[in-house]
Amino acid sequence: MWAWLLNSISVYATSSLLKGVEIKNFWSAVFVAALLALINVFVKPILLILSLPITIITFGLFVWVINAALIMLVDALVEGFKVKNFGWALLFGMVMSVISWALFKLLG
Repeated sequence: MWAWLLNSISVYATSSLLKGVEIKNFWSAVFVAALLALINVFVKPILLILSLPITIITFGLFVWVINAALIMLVDALVEGFKVKNFGWALLFGMVMSVISWALFKLLG
C-alpha cells in the first residue's frame, strides 16, 4: 500500500513536470500507478523474454523502449491520463524512475 502511494505521487509529480504528459487529478494518478504495477507484473516479463536478443544487443537500453510502450498502453486504457507521443512516454518513464527512487530512498 505504501509503495502504491509513493508511485502515485511519482506519477502525479512527473506529469506536472512534463508538458507532454497530462493527468486529470491525483485519483487518476492512483489508477495509473495501479495499472502500471499490474502491467509490470503480468505483461512486462513476457515482453522482456520476447525481446531478449535486442535487449542484449542494446546493452539493456531496449528495456526503456518497453517501458515507454507500456506507458502508452496505460495511456490508451486510462481516461484521465494522456501522453502526447512515444518520446514523451520514454521521458516520462525515465523521470518517474528517478522520482520514485528518490521518494523510496527518502520515505521508504
